[in-house]
Amino acid sequence: MVAPSLKLQDLIEEIRGAKTQAQEREVIQKECAHIRASFRDGDPVHRHRQLAKLLYVHMLGYPAHFGQMECLKLIASSRFTDKRVGYLGAMLLLDERHDAHLLITNSIKNDLSQGIQPVQGLALCTLSTMGSAEMCRDLAPEVEKLLLQPSPYVRKKAILTAVHMIRKVPELSSVFLPPCVHLLHERHHGILLGTITLITELCERSPAALRHFRKVVPQLVQILRTLVTTGYSTEHSISGVSDPFLQVQILRLLRILGRNHEESSETMNDLLAQVATNTDTSRNAGNAVLFETVLTIMDIRSAAGLRVLAVNILGRFLLNSDRNIRYVALTSLLRLVQSDHSAVQRHRPTVVDCLQETDASLSRRALELSLALVNSSNVRAMMQELQAFLESCPPDLRADCASGILLAAERFAPTKRWHIDTILHVLTTAGTHVRDDAVANLIQLIGGAQELHAYSVRRLYNALAEDISQQPLVQVAAWCIGEYGDLLLGNCEEIEPLQVDEEEVLALLEKVLQSHMSLPATRGYALTALMKLSTRLQGDNNRIRQVVSIYRSCLDVELQQRAVEYDTLFRKYDHMRAAILEKMPLVERDGPQADEEAKESKAAAQLSEAAPAPTEPQASQLLDLLDLLDGASGDAQHPPPLDPSPGGALVYLLDLPCAPPPPAPIPDLKVFEREGVQLNLSFIRPPENPALLLITATATNSSEGDVTDFICQAAVPKSLQLQLQAPSGNTVPARGGLPITQLFRILNPNKAPLRLKLRLTYNHFHQSVQEIFEVNNLPVESWQ
Repeated sequence: MVAPSLKLQDLIEEIRGAKTQAQEREVIQKECAHIRASFRDGDPVHRHRQLAKLLYVHMLGYPAHFGQMECLKLIASSRFTDKRVGYLGAMLLLDERHDAHLLITNSIKNDLSQGIQPVQGLALCTLSTMGSAEMCRDLAPEVEKLLLQPSPYVRKKAILTAVHMIRKVPELSSVFLPPCVHLLHERHHGILLGTITLITELCERSPAALRHFRKVVPQLVQILRTLVTTGYSTEHSISGVSDPFLQVQILRLLRILGRNHEESSETMNDLLAQVATNTDTSRNAGNAVLFETVLTIMDIRSAAGLRVLAVNILGRFLLNSDRNIRYVALTSLLRLVQSDHSAVQRHRPTVVDCLQETDASLSRRALELSLALVNSSNVRAMMQELQAFLESCPPDLRADCASGILLAAERFAPTKRWHIDTILHVLTTAGTHVRDDAVANLIQLIGGAQELHAYSVRRLYNALAEDISQQPLVQVAAWCIGEYGDLLLGNCEEIEPLQVDEEEVLALLEKVLQSHMSLPATRGYALTALMKLSTRLQGDNNRIRQVVSIYRSCLDVELQQRAVEYDTLFRKYDHMRAAILEKMPLVERDGPQADEEAKESKAAAQLSEAAPAPTEPQASQLLDLLDLLDGASGDAQHPPPLDPSPGGALVYLLDLPCAPPPPAPIPDLKVFEREGVQLNLSFIRPPENPALLLITATATNSSEGDVTDFICQAAVPKSLQLQLQAPSGNTVPARGGLPITQLFRILNPNKAPLRLKLRLTYNHFHQSVQEIFEVNNLPVESWQ
């Protein structure tokens, strides 16, 4: 005889009345023992009550796996009360990981064919919740039959079950295609909304279904037009917007059907304009419909005027008081800035105002969009706004803002002086947050602007005298003072007169050397600058020699080595010091300007190759000219002697190139793809350094969710040298937004076979993803 146990209501009251967790566990363990005993005795009358209590215990987080087989027994029962609890227990206690879930397939099949609507509803709910791929394949015919049942209650649940089946087994699409066209004529709200959802799933997973349902675009347009003009039913209206859930679902389906299809896009253009102009924006439901309309307009092949209207809607969203709506608008405009740049530019003042948002996510999106809006016509005004934001922005945004300003200035700088002033302002304001290559880029820029040497060294000297805490600024200033320190003592017409003597310059560099804030690299810059000033200044070098000799015993090995070498230069090779410490030659720059110069050189080479071949008497003169152009080094090979015959001379002239032929392009390689996130590698081998390989990793995102905190790390075999440059960002916007690029510099002097090991970490759809894989199929041209 089973000991009496508590009723469900009494069990809930006793558990809630437990004052400690130990008391709660004691109550539950005691009741679980009664439930086990009841299951063993096989009490058919109270089995559903015992399972109901066990389900409540399961909801509290306690183990309840011993009730799985009881669920199967209750489902097979003929009583509705048993089936109701049994199906509920199956949904909670069973899933695809347990083989027991396959045992209820026959029970669900029998219940679906019984014709009792409540029982059919229970079976369909269970199948749509925990149905595995095997169950979906076995029960698809029964669900298809129920799609055409007269009862709206059963049809609605059958449609939702079909959606689950398509997600589990996409090849079942052909089974549910015919009923969907018939279901579109339904007036029942739940059936119509479920049908639209089912068609959307079919189109996303089956190209055949996508082609099939493009024929019903006019019918979908008519349904949505009826919703907008006359309404569907008042009970489904929200805040004066007629059935916004159905409108949003139809717009999503139209977006899929109209993508890359001209005829379907033309059919829905007028309707989208009507929805965009007639929807009430005073309520959140109207804003949701408008936002979905904007996404549809941007994804299909819509008219230019309609796209401008969509951008203007997003511009109005920027003025909304709701932060979520403003964030959505900024994110959407960031995706559109590449395709509709001029339309987005009209809202630039509003975007700039969003930089002052107190919400960090809003200000970050506004910063990304502001940087994307910078071009050659507005670079001065935009840089003023961004520099003002840099001074007051939160610390976590300062690095992104500084890097963005530097990249935009390098790309759109109107003059070199403006470019130098902009970089100096960034280094002065947020020097510790700039990218590692900012120092080298500014040094190259100043070195290439000979007319601005005096101006630059004076600006940097003043900045260094005010603050020596910004290490990149100190490094650039020390380099410039070492190279152009003699210009400090003269006059510069471009800035106010500066009275500086040699002792002040040396004292400032000594201050940098002695400062606890100076990094070892910064001290190296300062020591080298002092050494160079020994040839630039006219005074006595004893003070410089004393400083150099002090650092001969420095604990930092690199600084000690420099000091020993410089001291040796003073003592043993003083006659060579002036020649060794001459000004640095101009270093070739990498960047947009260098790319433009390379294009001009390539065009000139093509013109020279296209020049007409001269006659034989001019052959020797042409060879001399080509020798001057190509023979930059003394070991350059001379062309073979010309054949004395006129025909031979012409052949040799045509074979002689004016420039070395460009190397064949290395094909790109896709190395990673998961849920719309893709990583591609492109390769470049500079002709002047064949041992160097430049790999550009490009991360793109075609999914519906943003990829955040993206980090790409790489490793190569020990015989190779790898240098990873900083990435262009850490967020890849959804739906083909601005990609992330990162440069890998690989030195392979022995031409060893190249292998890469990559590790990708990022957040996608609120889940953390980490992938580690090896790339062994790199093109042979990348390393041979």
